[in-house]
Amino acid sequence: MRLIDLSSAVDATSYEPDPVVHEVLSPREGAEHMSAEMRTHFGIDFDPDELPDGEFLSLDRLTLTSHTGTHVDAPSHYGSRAGYGDGVPKHIDRMPLEWFCNPGIVLDLTDAPTGAVGPERLEKEFGRIGRTPAPLDIVLLNTGASARAGTPEYFTEFAGLDGPAVELLLDLGVRVIGTDAFSLDAPFTDIIDRYRRTGDRSVLWPAHFTGRDREYCQVERLANLDALPAPYGFTVVCFPVKIAGAGAGWTRAVAMVDE
Repeated sequence: MRLIDLSSAVDATSYEPDPVVHEVLSPREGAEHMSAEMRTHFGIDFDPDELPDGEFLSLDRLTLTSHTGTHVDAPSHYGSRAGYGDGVPKHIDRMPLEWFCNPGIVLDLTDAPTGAVGPERLEKEFGRIGRTPAPLDIVLLNTGASARAGTPEYFTEFAGLDGPAVELLLDLGVRVIGTDAFSLDAPFTDIIDRYRRTGDRSVLWPAHFTGRDREYCQVERLANLDALPAPYGFTVVCFPVKIAGAGAGWTRAVAMVDE
């Protein structure tokens, strides 16, 4: 079995609208931190110089959103109410793990311009690859956006899905839709421009807002989709980090390919 990493890194050196702060305590600073914590919490004095090389363990502190890097959006991210079940959308820690380890299908949307792709474009791609998604398949959208990761253009130039396109996938039984772009919706700039020109409220984040009435998850900011050897015949694993009460959780998304 070959593993293909489909994840983008959390990188404080890359451009982000919500900047990542990454502070590193060196092994020496970790020793001093441990000594101070022992004194504060347990009343124990311990000289860090007694440690080999005067070092303990390094420690990373990060400030970031749960939507930084490759992550899974939970239904609670889409709004405060749900038009299904008990009316309360689930947080990421309550999502069924069975959704996040399933056969994958990658759709090539690299020729789509910035904006929203409709269901007819997805159906054309189903015909090209000779397969329609089955229930619980994980559908991945290769928009080509990952090539711009780390730049401002990554957040303004990519193709998303419109509402009917999302509905099509959900009607087929898909519950996890992934994209290499910043969002499963079109860029914010494109959405706002189309809304101001048309006054049509249906263009306002339809992929996300569809999730208010139909339970599903998005995996955003994937990478390396070009490395998949075929449009299907692989398994996607994208378990989200279990953050209590959160609308999203980071994931190390991987494709497993039998060889």
